[in-house]
Amino acid sequence: MRDDRNWQWRVRQRPGGNVAQDDFEYRETEIPTPGRGEFLLKIYYVNLAPVMRMYMSGEAVAGESSLAIGDVIHGRAVGEVIKSNHADYAVGEFVQGQFGWQTYCVSDGAARQKIRKIPPLHVSYSAALGALGMTGFSAYFGFLDCGEPVKDDTVVVSGAAGGGGSMVIQLAKHHGCRVVGIAGGEKKCALIKTLGCDVAIDYKNDDVAAALKQHCPNGINVYFDNVGGETLAAVLDNLAMRARIVLCGSISEYLRDEPFGLSNYTQLRKTNSRMQGFFIYNHLEDFDRAERDMTQWLATGALRPVETIFDGFESLPTGLASLYSGGNHGVALARIRKGPNDTGVANDQR
Repeated sequence: MRDDRNWQWRVRQRPGGNVAQDDFEYRETEIPTPGRGEFLLKIYYVNLAPVMRMYMSGEAVAGESSLAIGDVIHGRAVGEVIKSNHADYAVGEFVQGQFGWQTYCVSDGAARQKIRKIPPLHVSYSAALGALGMTGFSAYFGFLDCGEPVKDDTVVVSGAAGGGGSMVIQLAKHHGCRVVGIAGGEKKCALIKTLGCDVAIDYKNDDVAAALKQHCPNGINVYFDNVGGETLAAVLDNLAMRARIVLCGSISEYLRDEPFGLSNYTQLRKTNSRMQGFFIYNHLEDFDRAERDMTQWLATGALRPVETIFDGFESLPTGLASLYSGGNHGVALARIRKGPNDTGVANDQR
């Protein structure tokens, strides 16, 4: 890749259904020069998440402004400060933030980019988009603060082989819970078993509702929901008393023409249960706590990163499209350049 230009992916047109190559515009620009109070970042990794299709559709979601045709696509990234006129950011520091789909970015450190400095790590700095980024923090706050797990709880995780789900499985086992994971296909079910799942349900080949009744005979204490739709409805019919449902994502809804309507939500009332949503940036003041705990658990081996890495800047559009067909395990990201401690393996599941 040429380092003398800034490569960008922009919105060419609104996607209809899943994203397609024609929805993206590739552009090369001059590498920007940082002005007074600014710094220049060289980007190493860019996160891939289902919400990005919503950005491209012109929706203002997840605390981000809507994208107009021609805008650089939103996305969190890991970058190295290579030039600085900012007192708080020194050359050589690594940071994560909302830098978009581009290979260089000028920043003034403003709150809108939600920047965090990355501490020295013993693992690849891509972890700053996974266990030590918003995906890992979502698992941490969603499961621990909202789910309030208790030892021996039965925990069900949908989207269990995804970025958040793979973290929640490991957190649940670390806290002494029994874990039932729901994933699509034999390979993903085998993966979540290696992460600690006591039971893996294959939603592509199993009857999810029947499997939940079979494997959760005493009911579900905590459900970490990444998919919504029919799976959420099936869980509602299998709640233990005082169960906690955590609403993290709803990927099954993103490509629907009409939203799925729950008809059995009164099961919450029957079991004194609760269903709670959360927004990761409402936990900003506690990010240091999450980073400290997650870093410690990574160091001790209680957690391990699970990543699908698409190699090269050009892979971003196809990488995003693959998320809607179940083409990733764990956190999905594009590697623009190799960063510290990077093994250099593409489509890696670490």
